[in-house]
Amino acid sequence: MTFRFARHTNDLERIKSFYTSVLGLELLGGFENHNGYDGVFLGKQDENWHLEFTKSDDIVDFNFGEEDILVFYANSKLEFELIHEKLVANSIVFIAAKNPYWNANGKMFLDPDGYRIVISHLKIK
Repeated sequence: MTFRFARHTNDLERIKSFYTSVLGLELLGGFENHNGYDGVFLGKQDENWHLEFTKSDDIVDFNFGEEDILVFYANSKLEFELIHEKLVANSIVFIAAKNPYWNANGKMFLDPDGYRIVISHLKIK
């Protein structure tokens, strides 16, 4: 099974830059003016998941809840530290998670749209 997380944004270039430059995801593809939508696919080559961000003339009124979170698990302690350093270098502010598990096992911050992201230093078992 392949997984895609799709979300609309008001600023496609800013989102693309954040997820590629700051989080290190790769631009896997994209499209322009497909039924009035522009979009990008971001992820890692040879993985069975990716993120899709789209933009149209519709303006999004974001209403993300505290428990709406994208969680990324670093593959190693070094990868976690490198991502953490890049977040700090880009003046990304860390925030407290409502669920204390994420405060103990990762770092939470907001993407440019205000969506919560956790980078965890734990590996999935």
